[in-house]
Amino acid sequence: MEGMADEAEIRRKYEALSAVMDERMRRLWAGAEAEHSVGGIAAVERATGMSRTTIRAGRDELREGASVEEVVRVRRPGGGRTPLEEQNPELVTALESLVDPVTRGDPESALRWTAKSTRKLAEELAAQGHEVSPQKVGQLLHASGYSLQATHKTIEGASHPDRNAQFEFINDRVEALQARGGPVISVDTKKKELVGAYKNGGGEWQPSGEPVPVLVHDFIDEKVGKAIPYGVYDLGQNSAWVSVGLDHDTPEFAVESISRWWKYMGKKTYPEATELLITADAGGSNGYRSRLWKAELQRFADRTGLAVSVSHFPPGTSKWNKIEHRLFCHITENWRGRPLVDHETVVQLIGSVRTSKGLTVRAKLDTGTYPTGIEVPNSEMEGINIVRDRFHGDWNYTIMPSKNCNG
Repeated sequence: MEGMADEAEIRRKYEALSAVMDERMRRLWAGAEAEHSVGGIAAVERATGMSRTTIRAGRDELREGASVEEVVRVRRPGGGRTPLEEQNPELVTALESLVDPVTRGDPESALRWTAKSTRKLAEELAAQGHEVSPQKVGQLLHASGYSLQATHKTIEGASHPDRNAQFEFINDRVEALQARGGPVISVDTKKKELVGAYKNGGGEWQPSGEPVPVLVHDFIDEKVGKAIPYGVYDLGQNSAWVSVGLDHDTPEFAVESISRWWKYMGKKTYPEATELLITADAGGSNGYRSRLWKAELQRFADRTGLAVSVSHFPPGTSKWNKIEHRLFCHITENWRGRPLVDHETVVQLIGSVRTSKGLTVRAKLDTGTYPTGIEVPNSEMEGINIVRDRFHGDWNYTIMPSKNCNG
């Protein structure tokens, strides 16, 4: 039993360290483990998959006590076997597709983690035709910024018991509509921005000694106000529409932004579409509790003839929304260090966003007024042609065009 425990500990350490060790350090580490573990070289071989020759070489080098720089030979660049991910270019993509629906943590952060074990992931990859060891899965996950952690070691705050089930439901729903060639969009309001000669985080290249002057204090200029960017990100096309509002972030403003995306981009891209899927946060102007959000979607469905399906992310998980790390982070990066002196500048900076992965963005100013406090009477709510899903109908539902609507 002691030997088995040793092997489990060696495996755990190997999965944690392998991705950050080069060949030299990996060989020496394995030799050190073989020297001090109950099972010796055989135990290290079973735990790591490394060859006995390599482990023995590392052990012997350490026993000789000579300088690592003098004794250890690191294989010349290009030597050895071609990495598995290069032999099979689809491997990393397949692994990401398995992890992504149940990824936990902030997707904008370098630290991401998955609740699935490397052994389970290796089995699922093998079922797809990608033969790979659990150790290699661990290396690939580490290289992509993942680590394996247990929930009891991480404080995540309030968590709905159906959170992961909802993530998987959304993933299945998105894949099903995309397989039919239909549009899927991720929507949200970006952080409101002060408009004027205010300091903006970050820096940009300027002639030495000539920084852009900004105001000392960030007191809002009531004549200029704020910019309210509401984004619509098309998951299938890697493109986006952003309406920059001047008034209030309301459900009416949110649906008007979606309507503009459909008019200027979506309808041209999906001329045969009869349905639309929206993924949205649980709160805010597109929250699942909002009566006005549903009433405005009904009017949108009536105008377009689209069956509008909505899936909300569980409360407290807004960072999982694709638009956060597919669009908003790039907008922030594009205008970092630049004062947003007027609304036109905001629109231009958003519209000029481009990425190496082909993201394109269109932006337009929305000068409309969107009053707050609008109440939707029960009689109007009863007229909404809504079909709720059997799984969490409060989060997942479809609003059909009215029966007396011509589309």
